[in-house]
Amino acid sequence: MTMDATSQRFLMCRPTYFAVDYAINPWMDPSAPVDADLAIRQWEQLRQTYLDLGHTVELIDPVAGLPDMVFAANGGTVIDGKAMAVQFRDPQRADEAPAYRAWFEAAGFELYDPKHVNEGEGDVLLVGDYLLAGTGFRTAHASHAQLQEVFGYPVITMQLVDPRFYHLDTALTVLDERTVAYLPEAFSPGSQAVLRRLFPDAVHATMADAEVLGLNAVGDGRHVVLPAQATDLAAKLRDRGYETIGIDLSELRKAGGGPKCCTLRLRQGKASK
Repeated sequence: MTMDATSQRFLMCRPTYFAVDYAINPWMDPSAPVDADLAIRQWEQLRQTYLDLGHTVELIDPVAGLPDMVFAANGGTVIDGKAMAVQFRDPQRADEAPAYRAWFEAAGFELYDPKHVNEGEGDVLLVGDYLLAGTGFRTAHASHAQLQEVFGYPVITMQLVDPRFYHLDTALTVLDERTVAYLPEAFSPGSQAVLRRLFPDAVHATMADAEVLGLNAVGDGRHVVLPAQATDLAAKLRDRGYETIGIDLSELRKAGGGPKCCTLRLRQGKASK
């Protein structure tokens, strides 16, 4: 099967001030050492990988005192030139929201403010003509109605049940407009049934690969950039015809992040869906 890569435009934030100073998810342990310089080098490898694949990478300036700002996927949802800003659940991340909002405004996106807790593309993933929207730990279920009104795509709620996979993008990755990979155990029985119905040919990840955030991956239709440690998932993807690129983001994983967490897709218009 021939796979076609689609050129992407991404927003990223250099982890200049990365640290694990608090714990707001099961991955975070403030008592464990973090190598900030290594985190920057690993992030730079991710950014260079995107550039080498022909994608465009925009940068937002990091802000001192916001160690999780590197996780740009949580900064908003951008589809068809519209940007919905975010409202974080945890006060430790609250000041990231206006920083990302200001970037969207300066970049000329049509801007919408959230009415409920909404952690951006961490919990909102576009697959073809559907928006999969996660809830259970961060993004409020009430926000899903606003997403549908703003973007005009049918929104399908995904109920997350394992606190280790607290955002949708830690439990499911979009490979192309028709195909996803996911960890069934991360979802409620009803959401599993919906996923089986929508994506009968989905790739099922193992718990071992999910536990290294293997599903926190970025696909462009042909290539899949994923954590280097997710070897079984990478093999399954290659069997399906995808080209996999493993990136070691082990330092950022100490805060519960991987390639997708570091990457917000900027969709300019309908032609770029």
